[in-house]
Amino acid sequence: MLVMTKADYEKILEHCKKGLPNESCGLIGGVVEDGKRYIKKVYLLTNIDASNEHFSMDPKEQLAAVKDMRANGYQLLGNFHSHPESPSRPSEEDKRLAYDSKVNYLILSLMDLENPVLNAFHIDEEKNVTREELVIE
Repeated sequence: MLVMTKADYEKILEHCKKGLPNESCGLIGGVVEDGKRYIKKVYLLTNIDASNEHFSMDPKEQLAAVKDMRANGYQLLGNFHSHPESPSRPSEEDKRLAYDSKVNYLILSLMDLENPVLNAFHIDEEKNVTREELVIE
């Protein structure tokens, strides 16, 4: 189970809407307690591909985010990106690029701007996808 605050959800949503028509991306850091993963900080990163079909995180921003996580005692819980024109599920490219089976992959669909859909996924070494329970409180 992945738990995030309403404020962090709004932060991700606003970042992704601002990035349109391109995909937006970022990292999530936090803590694991009693088997639950709690997002404590959202890192908004630049999609250096500037594309509506794929993303690459700015390496300098990525490094700064990881350093900040370490300084705050957080661990990398995963990443997020938006799908401006497709559903909230991993594409074949998303699965191919999912290198870490220990993290969650959050995908925010903005196909219908009035009804954005955020889902969290786990992608294992064999590229099998399972939906992770996501709680926004």
